[in-house]
Amino acid sequence: MERVVITGMGLVTPSGIGTEETWRSVLAAESGIAPITLFDATGYSTRFAGEVKGFNAEDWIPKKRIKEMGRFAHLSVAASTLCLKDSGIELTDEDRDQCGTFIGVGLGGLENLHQQSITLHTKGPSKISPYFIPTVIANLAAGQVAMALNLRGVSYCNTSACSSSAHSLGEAYEWIRRGRTEIMVAGGAEATISGLGMGGFGAMFALSRRNEEPTRASRPWDKARDGFVCGEGAGTMLLESLSHAKKRGAKIYAEITGYGASCDAYHITKPAPGGEGALRAMRMAVKDAQLDASAIDYVNAHGTSTPHGDLEESKAVMTMFGDHATSKKLWVSSTKSVMGHLLGGAGAVEAALCALALRDGRVPPTANLEDQDPECLLDCVPLTARERPIKHAMSNSFGFGGTNVALVLSRFDG
Repeated sequence: MERVVITGMGLVTPSGIGTEETWRSVLAAESGIAPITLFDATGYSTRFAGEVKGFNAEDWIPKKRIKEMGRFAHLSVAASTLCLKDSGIELTDEDRDQCGTFIGVGLGGLENLHQQSITLHTKGPSKISPYFIPTVIANLAAGQVAMALNLRGVSYCNTSACSSSAHSLGEAYEWIRRGRTEIMVAGGAEATISGLGMGGFGAMFALSRRNEEPTRASRPWDKARDGFVCGEGAGTMLLESLSHAKKRGAKIYAEITGYGASCDAYHITKPAPGGEGALRAMRMAVKDAQLDASAIDYVNAHGTSTPHGDLEESKAVMTMFGDHATSKKLWVSSTKSVMGHLLGGAGAVEAALCALALRDGRVPPTANLEDQDPECLLDCVPLTARERPIKHAMSNSFGFGGTNVALVLSRFDG
């Protein structure tokens, strides 16, 4: 089978527009969470989120095409443009014919669904925008990226709630290593900071309500955690077969070496007891990478800051890694503590952060972890980033419906 390497990355997140700015901010534990500006959140139970600040779609997309896309697609086109620029690739016609586009999205264009529903009820069906459907459906992030970059290979959207973009990376990895293509643009995007999105998650009592201190609201594994913080953003990677990357002399961030996926088959929102489904995905990924569990140095956890979910994941990690975890040899952190939960876009962004951790030998901290839940016996890298050589890292992504993904990324050593 082909080896699969990461040769380009583009991040557009609440922590910054651009990969290096996001990475700098995450390592410094600078919060990108603040009061909502994208709509009037007065009267909502949660009035803060992780917005991409200073984002202007016109910087990335021709003005006449902006109305054809939802915000999630705007963010994805920007991240994907940054990714290809970062890769330094000059795409040939052969590359364009085989380069696929897998962009995972969980919910799609909720802001336009909300607005056009209002239009329907107040002005009637004749006033609905002809762009309504294209701005809402989730696969149009992949479609718009493919059109913007002229990528003519396979294109589709993995939609699996908060595992969506992790599935996209895993499936792109599978396409390349099985020899079906040599190059893929893969990642995810989400933009649900709208009245409908915030209201829906609020109705489930899933969100933190620390309206007076939003920067301290996302606190994975902390005893005072009270729910997740909604975030938006996009992350895109260029994946290539090792032979294709070497042929063009590409810089290589890291190698994807393992992919595991499972389903809890248990509950619409709660994880299975003991994180049993997550455990199976992690075991599958480590086996796929042909590693012993003790070889994993760092886990970027799903770690959303919910009372129940954080504990079940920590139980799964402790079961998976045993003494390697409980003796604190394994470092585990959640970068959602500074940017919130990017939902369908989270897996791609967090896998990219794992690749950067492998590159730099630096592990991002879990911000706001001031009083760790005593049931969690892991070293969750509280408050401050750390340094040490990292050879193998895992990125976990879990979602409503019991969907689970674990990815193993490894330092590229030739």
